[in-house]
Amino acid sequence: MILKELIEKRFITISYYKDGSLQKCTGHIFRLNLDEQIVFLKDSHQKIVSIRLSRIMEVY
Repeated sequence: MILKELIEKRFITISYYKDGSLQKCTGHIFRLNLDEQIVFLKDSHQKIVSIRLSRIMEVY
């Protein structure tokens, strides 16, 4: 699966929708929960952001 391969890479940027507005977050994938379809991204300030897979618009 593509998302599992992203865990091995360094920093990525994810564009996603949160509360009706487009957000961007840059960091590395901290955890991937496929049962609940959530990816946890840790940014450079060690802040963990949870993003639902259905809300992701772009990964680069």
